[in-house]
Amino acid sequence: MSLTTTEPAAASEGRPDGPGGAAVSPADVERAAALRRMRLVALSLLVLAAIVFVLTRDREGFWGFVNAGAEASMVGAIADWFAVTALFRHPLGLPIPHTALIPRRKDDLGRGLQDFVGENFLQEDVIRERLASAEVGRRVGTWLADPAHARTVVDEASEVAAIALGKVRDEHITSLVNDALVPRFREEPISPLLGGLLGEVLSDRVHVGLVDLALGELHDWLAENPETVSEVLGERAPWWAPTSVNERVIGRIHVEMVKWVADIRDDPYHRARYALDQMLARLADDLSHDGSDTAVRAEALKDRLLDHPAVISTAISLWDALRRALTGSLADPDGAVRRRLLTEVERFAARLDAEPALRERVDTLVADAVVFGVKRYGAEATSIITQTIERWDGDEAARRIELHVGRDLQFIRINGTIVGGLVGVVIHALGILVP
Repeated sequence: MSLTTTEPAAASEGRPDGPGGAAVSPADVERAAALRRMRLVALSLLVLAAIVFVLTRDREGFWGFVNAGAEASMVGAIADWFAVTALFRHPLGLPIPHTALIPRRKDDLGRGLQDFVGENFLQEDVIRERLASAEVGRRVGTWLADPAHARTVVDEASEVAAIALGKVRDEHITSLVNDALVPRFREEPISPLLGGLLGEVLSDRVHVGLVDLALGELHDWLAENPETVSEVLGERAPWWAPTSVNERVIGRIHVEMVKWVADIRDDPYHRARYALDQMLARLADDLSHDGSDTAVRAEALKDRLLDHPAVISTAISLWDALRRALTGSLADPDGAVRRRLLTEVERFAARLDAEPALRERVDTLVADAVVFGVKRYGAEATSIITQTIERWDGDEAARRIELHVGRDLQFIRINGTIVGGLVGVVIHALGILVP
């Protein structure tokens, strides 16, 4: 057998099929060719040393040094060939102990590689140091500052969002409402929530603006629609009263109504406003007590609404309308959603460029997210190494590893040949100098 060692079938012969008929990648074919070239170089040095050794036998003087160097070169070359070959297979096919180490101990190798990656690359301090040196916030800001890049981000996000919206079907919404939302709403008392919300609204005087708006609209409507008011009030006028009297009374009522609403609108301390506040406060208090009649009626109303079949159809209709609006705007390059997204992305890029504190927060958030992911899923990620190597048989594991590192290992044989020759010359010299 040749001292070049036997390559695994497919890769060594350049065929497109690997173990089990699996396709060998072009990169593997190239690695196999490079490995063959380096083996040929190492073998050529061994052959050269053997030729020189034969030609210089029984020679004295200078040629004796050459012969000793050639002899030691052969010893070094063969020893290193044995060491390199023993990693991947039995040298010359002989079952010598402690050879073919990778095929026999590939599982241990996989576990050791998994532990090495986990202990040296997936540590929090290493990750944070690497991400800090990467300056993620600054790089993202610089990249997004290019309008073409910002447009690319918006286009990709819009396309993904449109696809995601299209995947949600009516039955999904129906299932969500029936199986998740309705049971949850039915179990959760709504009256304390409404009471607390109304109490907060009153406490913060949030309702004042709404009351002002309603009074303003009511005043304008009454002032601009006297005929409608007269018609409504005329339906309630006594039939026996003269028409002229009814018209004067209705006209006077309309004038007083407009004036009264205007007074309430313009006076923030009007008695009517105070009465409304008191009524809303009582309502909030009644809703906050579970046993009150108001709370019971609110819960009953909630149950009737949840039991009504229109709840499902309304939810689906709202979702369809929202989906159509969003999908249409996302599909339009000049749509409102895309324009808004592009504006926000450009604004965010400008802030990243101008605000070091924001860049620092972004870097911290990215580091925290990566560290969280590594702590939570790092073990599962590194276990892929062990699981993948365990699925290989011994020969396949040796083939894959040899294709990646075998070329560099041939330098051990080359160095062994050269260094062995030099050591042989030194030993020969010492043998002459020392009696």
